[in-house]
Amino acid sequence: MKIPYERRKSLYGYGFISIWLIGTILWFLIPLVESLCYCFMDNAQLKPDVGGMNKVWLWNVGQNWLTNFKYAFAADPQYKQNLISVLKDTALTTPMILIFSLFIAVILNQEFKGRGFARAIFFLPVIIATGPVYNIINGNIATTGADSGAQFSTLFETDIVDQLLEFLGVMNISAGLSEVINSVVTNIFGLVWSSGIQILIFLAALQNIPVSAKEAASMEGATAWEYFWKITLPYVSPMILANFIYTVIDSFTKTDNLVMARVLDKQLDWDYAFAAAMAWSYFAIVMVVVGIIVMIINKFIFYEVE
Repeated sequence: MKIPYERRKSLYGYGFISIWLIGTILWFLIPLVESLCYCFMDNAQLKPDVGGMNKVWLWNVGQNWLTNFKYAFAADPQYKQNLISVLKDTALTTPMILIFSLFIAVILNQEFKGRGFARAIFFLPVIIATGPVYNIINGNIATTGADSGAQFSTLFETDIVDQLLEFLGVMNISAGLSEVINSVVTNIFGLVWSSGIQILIFLAALQNIPVSAKEAASMEGATAWEYFWKITLPYVSPMILANFIYTVIDSFTKTDNLVMARVLDKQLDWDYAFAAAMAWSYFAIVMVVVGIIVMIINKFIFYEVE
């Protein structure tokens, strides 16, 4: 039986990704749907049993189908507080990561000696971003098992700026302002640590700016400031949206995510229905916020038309 060449190439492709497809269905999509079903099951009876989980729907025991969600927002003592804290932190750090990443990418795109080494330095955290290393950078040395009462170098003291502001009296000007300053400067290592991929994406976008655009701006006598706002920023604007989505999604898997830590705590307590309701509520809220912001940002993005 003769198979056309194009058809054979398609079959080769499907064969190559077949194992990935099977794994995605069995160990991602099915557990994902099952976790969504857990949100509407009786938490008291949703326990491990012979042959799987003992599943009982809420309406079968006379309970409202939103019982688990009501528990997450009304009865749980920590979830709502952690959710507000994480959303506030994400709203503060995401723009800073994007601005910092674009700033560093513009610098790394220039011609200077040691440019390759500088690029490697900023991308290095992506390679070595292990739990213990990140905990040391954040000052959580005790969690690494290396805390024996000895004083580490001030290089890893992330509250040194906080102490300086307190010494200067700046921390006493306003509770809200001091909280913002404290959150920004004391987390500077975390911001740099979280910007590697974003810098790489911005750098790729900068290198794809047409030479003709640069030549035209130079002939018109555009300054570096005008070139950035009228040439660089419009051309990299699609990547701003991509980096925004990546940064928000990346916050889901951070080791210091209080919401997911609370979800894991409930799971360890065998409260699977409550944990599922908390996780899916968090996911829905973040996706709604991201969707609204994407619609707003999308109006200011420059898409090149061929």
